[in-house]
Amino acid sequence: MSSGGFKGLLFDFGVSSLKLENIVTRAEELFSNAENNHTLEQVKSKFLGKTGLITDQLKKLKAVPVKEKAKLGKDINEAKKRIEELLHARREEITDAELNEKILNSSIDVTLPGKGNNSIGSCHPITQTLDRISTLFNSMGFSIIDGPEIESDYYNFTALNQPENHPARSMHDTFYLLNHDFLLRTHTSPMQIRHMEEFKPPLRIVSPGRVYRVDSDATHSPMFHQLEGLWVDPSVSFANLKGLMREFLRVFFERDDIEVRFRPSYFPFTEPSAEIDMLFDNNWLEIGGCGMVHPKVLDNVGINTESYQAFAFGMGLDRLAMIRYKVEDLRLFFESDIRFLKQFT
Repeated sequence: MSSGGFKGLLFDFGVSSLKLENIVTRAEELFSNAENNHTLEQVKSKFLGKTGLITDQLKKLKAVPVKEKAKLGKDINEAKKRIEELLHARREEITDAELNEKILNSSIDVTLPGKGNNSIGSCHPITQTLDRISTLFNSMGFSIIDGPEIESDYYNFTALNQPENHPARSMHDTFYLLNHDFLLRTHTSPMQIRHMEEFKPPLRIVSPGRVYRVDSDATHSPMFHQLEGLWVDPSVSFANLKGLMREFLRVFFERDDIEVRFRPSYFPFTEPSAEIDMLFDNNWLEIGGCGMVHPKVLDNVGINTESYQAFAFGMGLDRLAMIRYKVEDLRLFFESDIRFLKQFT
């Protein structure tokens, strides 16, 4: 089907069991026609991506009457689960077929022992990036903190002004554990809550670490690295936030002519909120998000909003590494190809 035909399909679907069934049927058909994993991931985004059909149905739930919302929500989740099962099955079929073809056409005896490698190792480029960023923020007075990668629903969502059934939760494709009260954290923001609960302001912290979301393509990974920062003080302002971000990017990329812009955006835990963009090789690239911490978040940790205000920011360490080292595919960082990694020795 042409891309034009698919767009027509996208706008025709509303929230109903019949139309959800059509979406699942269409997904199964397109998955079956995908000949390789690259094509399969492109098709997946049409259904499960941030602007995909299933995601669109979840967004439409806000306008559905309360009496119908529970059933429709259940129907949508069942459709999403079925599409994920179809995707997984087709992905395994493609992988098995590619492996069998490789074995049949290979002239290499894979049972032979590998050659020894006595070269000198070095830190992984992501580790180098993390260390560089941590050092820069530490020099600006920020403490570096770390915390658990398995988080409770409360710290990952609720305490950050995302209560149960909040629409913003649909933006996170989350790895939940079996009892559904715990999950692999989707951002390092929970450490801000934990730190504010334990220490009194003023506070100035950054929390780098691994985070997890169900997403995979050339610029996304199910596991990736984030750094989020928090500054709580009686007089801190959005002007301080903008100045800090500009100075950090200037020093990190070692460019005095760097251009940065702040686009209005939405995050449940900040208000006002903005996306941070940087001009790189004549293209605006999204670097991260930021904003003034929402008063409800400060209330949740017992900080007096009459006496204190705060700003927060978050950036993807992997994306910064990609820009700094001019790497076009994020997956190269995690494939353990020694030919790639030796470039960063």
